[in-house]
Amino acid sequence: MAGTRLLLVAALLCSCTQLLAEANSWCFPPPPPPPQRPEMYIIGAQPVCSQLPGLSPGQRKLCQLYQEHMVYIGEGAKNAIKECQYQFRQRRWNCSTVDNTSVFGRVMKIAPPGSREAAFTYAVSAAGVVNAISRACREGELSTCGCSRTARPKDLPRDWLWGGCGDNVEYGYRFAKEFVDAREREKNYAKGSEDQARTLMNLQNNEAGRRAVYKLADVACKCHGVSGSCSLKTCWLQLADFRKVGDLLKEKYDSAAAMRISRKGKLELVNNRFNSPTQEDLVYIDPSPDYCLRNETTGSLGTQGRLCNKTSEGMDGCELMCCGRGYDQFKSIQVERCHCKFHWCCFVKCKKCTEIVDQYVCK
Repeated sequence: MAGTRLLLVAALLCSCTQLLAEANSWCFPPPPPPPQRPEMYIIGAQPVCSQLPGLSPGQRKLCQLYQEHMVYIGEGAKNAIKECQYQFRQRRWNCSTVDNTSVFGRVMKIAPPGSREAAFTYAVSAAGVVNAISRACREGELSTCGCSRTARPKDLPRDWLWGGCGDNVEYGYRFAKEFVDAREREKNYAKGSEDQARTLMNLQNNEAGRRAVYKLADVACKCHGVSGSCSLKTCWLQLADFRKVGDLLKEKYDSAAAMRISRKGKLELVNNRFNSPTQEDLVYIDPSPDYCLRNETTGSLGTQGRLCNKTSEGMDGCELMCCGRGYDQFKSIQVERCHCKFHWCCFVKCKKCTEIVDQYVCK
């Protein structure tokens, strides 16, 4: 299953088979399955797909059929890493990566594979794929999809036009589900086993990631009319900024549900006093290490050398970040833009100011 090192794209390789019916106060119609394109088996498709690390047999077949999609899956993976690192920038575990030459980006440390951190990584990675594929459709980069065909929202004012070229969230959701889920669906573990528990956990968290993108997609409009009178509006479906998706998934991480596998092969709550998770919630099955010390077995890189905030009492503070080991102080030179002035017309000119600041790193 998962080791201490896991390609981020492996985190992408999860999702569920049933279609999402509703996301907001208005509905997206179920998207048709991506059309088959046998012609993509020709020249170069199979060698390229066979050389990509981390793909399961089912994913390799989809790669051969939709080779042009792969660059956007990789783009979604890279965006997911960036968002993960932003969301956890002030935590002991900060979504650390190590260099790798894969087209899918860098190798990410995720351990243990059933932890909250793994749950967030799978979710944000699946969300990254939906986001990237949906946008590529709108921009005409993929031959199997185009602009969104979402039906006109019922609550849209009658005199507003429903048109434009919207982000194709329906196709992005469906394709991400088929491709990402293939890895988990191919596994056949014993019912009630720990391996089956992690598979179900991965599927749940990938679904939560996809639904976050789906849920936050909203209507965007543009005004038309003489001298900006906005007498007419044209509206379309638009993806939310990916930072909003990351913020939502970080909230889900903080409230993730602890689960265990039942004898019947289903995930159940460890503590029945809590509400059962919905398909939009994250779940985990293993406790997280404290990530204080480097540990190759658990994948923890430790916090030695991490910058900390001497005055903060939060997780970014030196006391918590350094796990009580203490910290070293050093001075650094920071260069910033300053004394900016607007010049007619039309540019801003700034000076460069240097400042010596105190910084602190964990021992």
